[in-house]
Amino acid sequence: MIPLMALAHLAHAGHHPIAVLGGGTAMVGDPSGRTELRRMLTVETIKDNRDQIEPQVRRFLGAAGERALVLDNAEWLVPLNYLEFLRDIGRHFSVNRMLAAEAYRLRLEKGLSFIEFNYQLLQAYDYLVLYRRYGCVLQVGGDDQWGNILAGTDLVRRLHQAETYALTFPLITTASGAKMGKTAAGAVWLSAEITSPFDFYQYFVNVDDRDVIRSSSCSPSCRSTRSPATRPCRARNCVLPNRRWPTR
Repeated sequence: MIPLMALAHLAHAGHHPIAVLGGGTAMVGDPSGRTELRRMLTVETIKDNRDQIEPQVRRFLGAAGERALVLDNAEWLVPLNYLEFLRDIGRHFSVNRMLAAEAYRLRLEKGLSFIEFNYQLLQAYDYLVLYRRYGCVLQVGGDDQWGNILAGTDLVRRLHQAETYALTFPLITTASGAKMGKTAAGAVWLSAEITSPFDFYQYFVNVDDRDVIRSSSCSPSCRSTRSPATRPCRARNCVLPNRRWPTR
């Protein structure tokens, strides 16, 4: 959700946000932050999830109006010819460099499937497509996507000798250090059909006192400047040109 808030802030600043839904990459599954292979979803389930997620994403990008794009990477990933993809894209990736990435290195201890090993190539190809079709030069995501996004910037540089940039945000964790992900117990969803407005409200009313500032500082509507602790979240990893960060 934090990257979506970042897109919302950029939209308010006049930029052209592009949200990419993973209808294609969901067929593979991202190994980042996982200790085992993700459950393989059916094509029908992936499509249904995509249809449910899109209107939620568009709510975040409402300020951009027609400038905002919501795309599905299945549009360009599904039609790929595997042999051509290996020749044109795969040859630019070093296996040694990929294995040095934390997501792959940790999984090697318990086993990493070949299908998951392809994930970084697919996300890097996403960035290449966005650059070619829409002139996209900045990709944002959670900290666990740092390696995948950098793979995309490197691919664009190799094929087009162009500079593109990466920006990631710390993953939201509880005071105990547990990741507040969608697969975690007691996860909170934006959809009222899964998490009712009452339950959504109660979740934040009952949040651990140590998590209050962290939760409020990550909300786009919380703009208090009374305390440094209540200022919007700052990115930890950032590779950007020397420009002023847009504010609302």
